Amino acid sequence: MGFFDKLKQGLSKTKESFNEKINNVFKNFRKVDEDLLDELEEALIMSDVGMETSVKIIDNLRDKIKTEKIEDADLVKQALREQMQEILDSVDSDLKLETKPSVILFVGVNGVGKTTSIGKIANNLRKEGKKVIVAAADTFRAAAVEQLEVWANRANVQLVKRPEGTDPASVVFDAIKTTKQEDADVLIIDTAGRLHNKKYLMDELIKINKVIDKELPDVSKEVLMVLDATTGQNAILQVKVFKEAVNINGLVLTKLDGTSKGGAVIGIVSENNLPIKFIGVGEQLDDMQKFNSTDFVNSII
Repeated sequence: MGFFDKLKQGLSKTKESFNEKINNVFKNFRKVDEDLLDELEEALIMSDVGMETSVKIIDNLRDKIKTEKIEDADLVKQALREQMQEILDSVDSDLKLETKPSVILFVGVNGVGKTTSIGKIANNLRKEGKKVIVAAADTFRAAAVEQLEVWANRANVQLVKRPEGTDPASVVFDAIKTTKQEDADVLIIDTAGRLHNKKYLMDELIKINKVIDKELPDVSKEVLMVLDATTGQNAILQVKVFKEAVNINGLVLTKLDGTSKGGAVIGIVSENNLPIKFIGVGEQLDDMQKFNSTDFVNSII
């Protein structure tokens, strides 16, 4: 099964929920008027798109209907699809690995699938012909290093690890040294996800970034935050907290196959002005791929 088919299958819960709400509106309103737009706005909010983004989509839709004098409900649905696509395309979802080596720093709360995402993305990059080193800099969570080691082995990439409780910045320092020695293309760094202790989290990330900036001053660096799609609107709040600690430039969305809350993707992108770079729709090593906005929109509406 190709990834697009997996995506469609994985998003079936979201499609069912999203489509049902949207189609019910169009069933009840064949006339294009303000009542139709009010009901559509409510349907978007109920589909986890979020209040702010739903209002924005409907405002843009209202303008388009007036400008283009749209009177056909089917054309309104097509325009709605275009509005969603426009939001997702307003940010660049390409992974920027422009130097050798490049660095990808992963952040996110515990339990969102950060470790598995690192393994899957490392595997993708290796299959593209890149030499990848993974740094196990989450030395706080019990068994985090062992779990990452399992995924690094599955992805067939080298892991740099130190005992639990080691200063994460020193693990990153060692990993950079290994990356240079091995002439690797990409260094992927795992970090702790202690949201309950924001100050410690911030201090730790600042320290790690200082090491990267000192040892690899002109490196191309991606900071990717991993989010669990099943949390819906809560994911937006998590991003806001982490943005205070670190300059995030992309998102990785996991567990889309287990949720009807995939509509939150649109709100997450719109409200944080951040692109989704990867999405995961399963447990297997190749069940995470680069985000394609057209495939995503076509899979839910």
